[in-house]
Amino acid sequence: MQKQKKVDYNSPMYLQLRELIRSKIEDEEYASGTAIPSENILAATYGVNRLTVRSAVDALVQEGILKRVQGKGVYVTTVYERDLEVLGGFTQTMNEREISAKKKILQRGERPAGDKIASILNLQPDDPVYYVRRLDYADDEPIGIQEIYIPLNLVPNIEKVDLTIFSMFEIYQFYGIQPSYADQTLDLVRLIASDARLLGIPKEQSVFRFCDITYTEDGRAIEYCKAYTRGDRSNFHVHFQKEA
Repeated sequence: MQKQKKVDYNSPMYLQLRELIRSKIEDEEYASGTAIPSENILAATYGVNRLTVRSAVDALVQEGILKRVQGKGVYVTTVYERDLEVLGGFTQTMNEREISAKKKILQRGERPAGDKIASILNLQPDDPVYYVRRLDYADDEPIGIQEIYIPLNLVPNIEKVDLTIFSMFEIYQFYGIQPSYADQTLDLVRLIASDARLLGIPKEQSVFRFCDITYTEDGRAIEYCKAYTRGDRSNFHVHFQKEA
């Protein structure tokens, strides 16, 4: 039995309608990726004027829960869930959730590791790494930016591989490399204006930054990745259990 959500009937009408719409989204009566009823229908259903409906919808658009599509209506946005306990790449995660994934390569090439990356990947500062910067899409919507560093001696012919077709995990398999585990940190940051535009968000909006170091079973660091992910399009699952 679903718990009924309480509505404050002393609050302004548009706020009451906002919470009613939110409840229908949370209860999946208005499902992700589908259009909600039109302003006229909502106004007639709840006995309010269109301005009240528009104010309620605008508030949910600002929260990232709804999205206006020119000429088509207002849609419930899709929230992409990621299990933080499972080692898997972006493409794998999207495929498991039957979400269309796409990648756009913004920059790629060989460069010296430098002091920071060398210390992370157990290299010398002058050792070459392969750098990939890409924009990730989920159902044609930009969802995140990734920066990936890989020791070049692990993937010497990666320049010839189409990175928009093959995932990094598939590329590692080409070279007989088996990622086993990763260390991850998470914080909130703001992007520079040009990166915020790539994700279609205001520069004042914070995003999640995941920093991952991926290892093989014998403890060799094979990848350092910084992933900047839109928080308004994502949620994350972590399982806790009492230590024995």
